[in-house]
Amino acid sequence: MAIKFQYNKTALNNLNKQLKMRKNALPTLQNKESALRLEVRKAKDESERLIDELQSALDRYDYLAALWNEFDPGLIAITGVDLSTVKVAGVKCPRLDEVHYELRPFNAFVKPAWYPDGVAILKEISRLGIESEVFKEKRRILDWQRKKTTQKVNLYEKVQIPGYQEAIRKIKRYMEDEENLSKASSKIVKERHAAEEAMEGQGL
Repeated sequence: MAIKFQYNKTALNNLNKQLKMRKNALPTLQNKESALRLEVRKAKDESERLIDELQSALDRYDYLAALWNEFDPGLIAITGVDLSTVKVAGVKCPRLDEVHYELRPFNAFVKPAWYPDGVAILKEISRLGIESEVFKEKRRILDWQRKKTTQKVNLYEKVQIPGYQEAIRKIKRYMEDEENLSKASSKIVKERHAAEEAMEGQGL
């Protein structure tokens, strides 16, 4: 990254401030990146666990497949899903709190005896499906933030910090050269002045 600067003390002070700020921020960003990487893995594992659990539940109730033809699909419906926001490694993520269902009344004497179990099974399966989707979204959000943080870490570590260090070196070298030149000029002027005074003293 080409850093624009001038060869003077003000520019040197400003660059030192910018460099210090980035050096101080880098460990925090690196810690955040590590934390986010861990949380992404945890969200992925949890999402996969819920999908496996959902598949296990479907397999477990597979023997009821023939009976589902007797089940009234309009008997139960999802009316709402309550989500809250939680902070994970400083990032706002969704959390499933509750799934609301509407159950239409039915005559237990007329309908098959397994209807209440069927309702409970559908509630369990739908909740697992919704929760796995929430964790998928959580993982997506965390992964996006992790990528952004990684980009910032790389920008500071590989581009900006070395760029500021190089600019500071250039200014210091320039100022040292200027000082040495000034000292050399001053010495030449003094020597010349001393020589002129010596010549005047000798009456030349």
